[in-house]
Amino acid sequence: MSFSIFKSLFKITDNRFSELENVIGYRFNNKVLLQRALSHRSSVENEPSNERLEHLGDAVLGLVVSEFLFSRFPDMNEGELTKMKASLVNEAALWKVAGKFRLGDFILLSKEEEKSGGRNKPSIVADATEALLGAIYLDSSLEKARQFIRKFMLDDFQNLANDKATYNYKGELLEMMQGKGAGVPRYEIVNEEGPDHMKVFDVAVSVDGTRFGDGRGSTKKEAEQKAAQMALDFLKQKNGGN
Repeated sequence: MSFSIFKSLFKITDNRFSELENVIGYRFNNKVLLQRALSHRSSVENEPSNERLEHLGDAVLGLVVSEFLFSRFPDMNEGELTKMKASLVNEAALWKVAGKFRLGDFILLSKEEEKSGGRNKPSIVADATEALLGAIYLDSSLEKARQFIRKFMLDDFQNLANDKATYNYKGELLEMMQGKGAGVPRYEIVNEEGPDHMKVFDVAVSVDGTRFGDGRGSTKKEAEQKAAQMALDFLKQKNGGN
């Protein structure tokens, strides 16, 4: 690649980053952190992807949301706090939040991943959201990360928590089984199809060896949630809707 072409490509990428910074209301001091946060593993070969930043961002998100709920609901017990937190930080919730600032438009993907609809995959977008949080934390401070989370998630947390599209069915199933004194739900991948960038997973959920539900999704998490939802529907019908 000629130097002039390289400069041209860098300028295009830099312009895209500036657009994202304008949308989220945060300007990065270290642009490398922003680029890394947006780099899906399919787009890099010998350079780091956003996976380490995603790990860090997950911890930052968990802390800020837990802190917020602890202060906002002083009468909630541990189980209730855990359930509400899970409804705010799961993959579906993060994917919905990321739509507010069009994060999918800015993620760096391989051509194959982009053709397969990677920009709209909840798993990719949710992971990039956590990576972006990790990058903001490293670039500035926990307070800046907290401001970002409050702006895009916590200011509207009730609607997000009550949205059935982001509901944590796995958490409810676990709570139901524990309340009945039954075993812990076990999720098993029974089949997977397609190439790495277009995987489809079939998951079954069972309790004490009895299979209660099945789910299919483009990620293991999605398939597990669908299996848990089916199991809950079955168990509630069996118990007369309770």
